[in-house]
Amino acid sequence: MTAALFSRTAPRQRTGRPRDHLTLGAGCVVGLFVLLAVIGPLLTPHDPNAVDPLNVHAGPTAGHLLGTDDTGRDLLSRLIAGTRASLAAPAVVIAVSTTVGTFLALAGAWFGGRLDRFVSGALDIVFGFPGLIMAVVVAAVFGAGLSAPIVALSIAYLPLITRVVRSAAVKERNLPYVSALQLLGAPTARIWLRHLLPNLLPLVLVQATIGFGYALLDVAAISFLGLGSQPPDPEWGLMVANGAPSILAGRPQQSLYAGLAVLIVVVAFNLLGTGLSRRLLGERA
Repeated sequence: MTAALFSRTAPRQRTGRPRDHLTLGAGCVVGLFVLLAVIGPLLTPHDPNAVDPLNVHAGPTAGHLLGTDDTGRDLLSRLIAGTRASLAAPAVVIAVSTTVGTFLALAGAWFGGRLDRFVSGALDIVFGFPGLIMAVVVAAVFGAGLSAPIVALSIAYLPLITRVVRSAAVKERNLPYVSALQLLGAPTARIWLRHLLPNLLPLVLVQATIGFGYALLDVAAISFLGLGSQPPDPEWGLMVANGAPSILAGRPQQSLYAGLAVLIVVVAFNLLGTGLSRRLLGERA
């Protein structure tokens, strides 16, 4: 989860800025899946939940480009429709953990003392519990569905965001311009919003981008275990689980396609986060 900085020699464009085709490609892939999450239901060739008992486990045809599953549902339609459900949950996890974590990091770095020690101690306790296990336990207690695991994962991801941002916030807090603003009587809220937060925003963006891939894996794993999205929802983790019994029968299409979708999105977000780290944080190093 920590933002790693990489240095490499890259060919220069006429503008003098290094080309980064890998990051650009990853950004395009991420943008494509985000677009599918927004308008995907309008693009599905079939109803993703429509059952066709006479067309079970059909291979790729003109009417079903990726074939059908064990109940005759169109796999391409379910993959496209499942993009929204598969990306929405980790997006909520990262949005909540990043927002709360950044606020806690700023508060701890600014006020220090007991508040900083309390925040650090509480986060150390949370960090001792693996996020996936915490989400599974919460789902088992409160029942299947994504609401409880989202809350649990949001709490579990707090230390990963807060620790890194706090370290940078402490350095920013001790810079001379902050003391000068305080001497001029600038309100604390104004210093936070107009100076500290904008300077920390690149680091926050990198952490959130990389963290999204891990959150997607955790949410998919929870659905795979049957504790997240429930049938007939077209969610990728659930599709992998539903297609698992058919693998031994030589029909791995459902699990394969859904697993590939998870893999592609996770790799794309990690590559994008790494590229943003080089681009945004490298220039500040």
